[in-house]
Amino acid sequence: MACGCAGGNALFVRWSDRQLNFLVFANALVIAVAVIFAGDTFLSLYNFQSMSAQVPELALLALGVMLAMIAGNGGIDLSGIALANLSGIASYLLMRDWVSVDDQPLTFVWIFAGIALLIGLAGGMINGALVAFVGLTPIIATLGTQLFFTGIAVVITNGSAVSLGYIEPLDNFGNTPVFGVPMCFALFIAIAVLLGIVLRYTPFGLKLYLMGSNAKAARYAGIPQRHMLFLTYTVCGILASIAGIIIAARTSSVKWDYGTSYVLIAILIVVMAGVRPEGGYGRVICVVLSATALQMLSSLFNFLDISNFFRDCAWGLLLLIFLATSRFDLRALLPSRR
Repeated sequence: MACGCAGGNALFVRWSDRQLNFLVFANALVIAVAVIFAGDTFLSLYNFQSMSAQVPELALLALGVMLAMIAGNGGIDLSGIALANLSGIASYLLMRDWVSVDDQPLTFVWIFAGIALLIGLAGGMINGALVAFVGLTPIIATLGTQLFFTGIAVVITNGSAVSLGYIEPLDNFGNTPVFGVPMCFALFIAIAVLLGIVLRYTPFGLKLYLMGSNAKAARYAGIPQRHMLFLTYTVCGILASIAGIIIAARTSSVKWDYGTSYVLIAILIVVMAGVRPEGGYGRVICVVLSATALQMLSSLFNFLDISNFFRDCAWGLLLLIFLATSRFDLRALLPSRR
């Protein structure tokens, strides 16, 4: 049994190294192609700051999808962007008549962020309860809550965008770099590092990987699977609410249909990062590199003035390609060595 586990871990290491090398190459390739087609402007500090400020909202949603997939049981979270939008909308509407933005802007921002996190926590707990205790299939449960969260956001805004106006501390968080690095990107990296440590070095991470890779073994090992699923989807909800705060900070507005294609792109980021849809494997660093590669590719499309409709088509095609190729082991096509 121990030998089998060691062999499995060695296999995971080899696979993760191969995926990591591929993503590093993909990032370098996108930069090289961008320089050829867009010129040196693509390599400007301003452009890299702009791209890094846009990465966190998508990458945080992708980290949530990654956690759900690692948990197994057909895990996925389709409600991320809907919960992110609802967190920003509901928090601002609750706050605007309670604390004066003009007189106490910093207090307003901290309470705004706190309420958004509580909404994300509640939304994640709803998803977790439906999957873990009600026993709904994750894709059905989170599709239902996606519609539910979106519906609430539409009702409380009458389907209109809500402008936050200029709130200096919030705007600085979303758009102003410190030592050349946008604050929202620095927060995202800190969250990614913390999540990577939790997954690799804590009992929660070990249990999650085991539960996703071999549910029967996890059950025999006494791992409380329902509790683990509930916690996992709760964390997904918190990550979504942080994305909602960053969206509000970057755009100075909140809207129920912001990021309509984000569900597709978040899943693409995760699949491209080598996370196994059947569960049991995923690396945070690969998700981060996958998100940066797609963000740079999107920025290149901007430089080339390529239509948003084409981008959605490109993301869908890439997702299909990565899902299809993940089903095949290309090494099996190579001649065996005796």
